Amino acid sequence: SPHPVDIMGRRKSKRKPPPKKKMTGNLDTQFTCPFCNHEKSCDVKMERTRNTGIISCSVCLEEFQTPITYLSEPVDVYSDWIDACEAANQ
Repeated sequence: SPHPVDIMGRRKSKRKPPPKKKMTGNLDTQFTCPFCNHEKSCDVKMERTRNTGIISCSVCLEEFQTPITYLSEPVDVYSDWIDACEAANQ
């Protein structure tokens, strides 16, 4: 006999559970300073309103700013800094 749940002969479809979010592992926001080589001494501030990423070392007080987009992550600011250091060393 038809259940009241059945509408127009359609079975109630079993909802698939939403796919589990892959843990990307929180990306580091603390980095090794390219100047004084202290580990985890560099912090990144993402100033989204000004589209600027600022990374600074708490040990040697070196600082670097780079333009960011809404897709940028702190690690992008760090890698820009490393690239800029390497470019300056050329």
